[in-house]
Amino acid sequence: MTAKFSTKHESCPENDLDSALQRVRIVLVGTTHGGNIGACARALKTMGLSRLALVQPKAKLDAEAFSMASNALDVMDNIQRVDDLDAALAGCHWVIGASARLRDRPHELMSTRQMAEYAHVNWLMNPQHPQAEIALVFGRENSGLNNIELGRCHAHMMIPANPVYSSLNLAQAVQIACYELRQALLGDTPVPPLESPPPATHDALENLLQHWQTTLHELEFLDPQNPRHMMQKLRSLLQRAQITPNEVDILRGMLTAIQRKTHNTGVGHDV
Repeated sequence: MTAKFSTKHESCPENDLDSALQRVRIVLVGTTHGGNIGACARALKTMGLSRLALVQPKAKLDAEAFSMASNALDVMDNIQRVDDLDAALAGCHWVIGASARLRDRPHELMSTRQMAEYAHVNWLMNPQHPQAEIALVFGRENSGLNNIELGRCHAHMMIPANPVYSSLNLAQAVQIACYELRQALLGDTPVPPLESPPPATHDALENLLQHWQTTLHELEFLDPQNPRHMMQKLRSLLQRAQITPNEVDILRGMLTAIQRKTHNTGVGHDV
């Protein structure tokens, strides 16, 4: 997924704002404390959201939950309880999961502010998708979302908190995410581009492609009379991917290992 961010956008009229926020659902997975559910409901209502879904909650909607919800009892009354995450995400066009862990694919990791801008531009106020729905998924208080659950998400978001002490209460995290969504729709603040490692240089990619072509010749995969067609497709793939220098090194290491193996076994060579 390639995230495209504008540096400036128009503010959202109040009616459009309400309509957009009604197409956002907050999903809590395996929540263990009823008070957190109530506090999350309050967080939603203060930012104009109302759709809260619980996936296999461990906590009951008890007196503490309703007390923490304060005046957001309408959100509490309309909570959706489901048995699995797929049911909670039914009908969603874009899903982003909260994760405090760095991922192997940094272009899929956004800050909450970048998430909000991406949701605003691409989904909530995109005239091509006037009915699009999105979901923000939050995991268990003690362990967050597991890898399978994160795999259900199109992207991951994290709150850029103090690295020395980044622990946030579940409701605090939900509040921040809902606030950023509302502010993005109101058009208060320009959003910086998504930070990512710099892409590999042109010559690094060309060296990789030459290494790739040599290896494919040795495997007798390429048509020796017309290798350019395949290599151009591979070049286009690499350009779209905007791979990093580290990823170039990984791919070249793989190619070297393949060559070593084929040389030792005589594959692709006369013996």
